[in-house]
Amino acid sequence: MIAIEEIEAARERIADVAVRTPLVRLESDADAEIWLKLETLQPIASFKIRGAANAVRRASGEQLHAGLVTASAGNMGRAVAWLARELGLTATIVVPEHAPRTKIDAIERLGGQVVRVPYADWWRAIETSRVDGVEGFFVHPVSDPDVMAGNGTIGLEILEDLPEPDAVLVPYGGGGLVTGIASALRARRPGTRIYAVEPATGAALNAALAAGEPTEVDYEPSWVDGSGSRRVLPEMFARVRELVDGAFTASLEETAAAVRLLADRTRVVAEGAGGLALAAALAGKGGSGRVVCVVSGGNIDLSTLAPILLNE
Repeated sequence: MIAIEEIEAARERIADVAVRTPLVRLESDADAEIWLKLETLQPIASFKIRGAANAVRRASGEQLHAGLVTASAGNMGRAVAWLARELGLTATIVVPEHAPRTKIDAIERLGGQVVRVPYADWWRAIETSRVDGVEGFFVHPVSDPDVMAGNGTIGLEILEDLPEPDAVLVPYGGGGLVTGIASALRARRPGTRIYAVEPATGAALNAALAAGEPTEVDYEPSWVDGSGSRRVLPEMFARVRELVDGAFTASLEETAAAVRLLADRTRVVAEGAGGLALAAALAGKGGSGRVVCVVSGGNIDLSTLAPILLNE
């Protein structure tokens, strides 16, 4: 659990970088009263700017002098490149081979150097917090406590706008987002249920919770590129299992329907991971009452989005 004092400090530290995103009611036919936390409205269209900014601003000048480095499916890479540009630093972003073009283009527009590697090499960088042959301050996309504290500021904002949510659903990629949000909620509103949501094509957390320990699962890369993996990080599983009330999966079809509904009812463009929480809520998995869905990001290739919107 991340200390609430660290999350509150992070909010002050990143106030001039991260947007205080709105919490809006979704008009839907679901039994639940669904609310959307729209992290799509961040400067980089993803929540990742919160954690990255907190970690970089906590680092010393000596740590930063060689530039910034991260391993990312795209959104953390964009956040790190954005911060590096602001600070006049270099940024090296290692991405898996299936990373979408939209996210790579966005990183390169900000001046970041993108290095594509096989999935196994990318995952190794996440496990070891380093990239072979690359110097610089490594901003871990998931397990850095400063990153998680920055993510936790979302939880503070949710409770300010909706003081008594019954459940909060959070997409699960590596666990940093749900750990941060859940830490804030456990400190301020312990009665709120918290669930993680993964794509059915790579539900490593669901498998780990069922087995009581991290276990290997079948993983199929898909357009839901910001979530899902073969295995949860052990250090994150130890944190997450103590904070969440459970985990759900959403099929690609359910996620596509959620992305479509967001565009139709709210005119919000969400990427695959950004639609996971809503997909679970629409299926009734968050229960009834006031259910908050974290729409984590909106960086999706237009060539991927178009057939989803047209239901092709």
